[in-house]
Amino acid sequence: MAMVRPFVIQLAGYQNSGKTTLAESLIRLLKEAGLDVASIKHHGHGGKPDIPAGKDSSRHISAGAAAALVEGGGRLVLQAEKELWQLEDQINLLSAFNPHVILIEGHKSASYPKIILLRNAEEDKGLLELENIIAAVYWDVEPKVKAEYPFYPLLDKETPDYLAKLILGKIECQEPQK
Repeated sequence: MAMVRPFVIQLAGYQNSGKTTLAESLIRLLKEAGLDVASIKHHGHGGKPDIPAGKDSSRHISAGAAAALVEGGGRLVLQAEKELWQLEDQINLLSAFNPHVILIEGHKSASYPKIILLRNAEEDKGLLELENIIAAVYWDVEPKVKAEYPFYPLLDKETPDYLAKLILGKIECQEPQK
């Protein structure tokens, strides 16, 4: 059987544009379609993400461990410290879990296929100029721009279904690696 690298898809948009809510819906729908999904969340609020204080794994990290794993009941929690985690490092790490899809929330300047979330076409004009956009999701009024990708209304309850089908179609077109 040929190995297939996970299909990597990004959700790009500014803070409070609906990325996390849409990510949850897409993960749920792709899981229902029989796919294993891994996710990367860019912590764009500055500083390090919170970790549970006082737990053994946190104490290991605080003592200087580069990485600490906690396993129990089928759940594996990884904490790792490094000066800088490149997006490719994160993707390679998650690829070890053999997911079909890696969904990235953020990292908008990366070149992976992406769905952009637009709160306001004028305010978010820069997002329309990103590369490799496969769909755009808008809040209120569909942007009046010419694009080779579809636009979907965020508040339409069927939009996540349309986007999940779009992603599934992209996965089916993906060629196996040798």
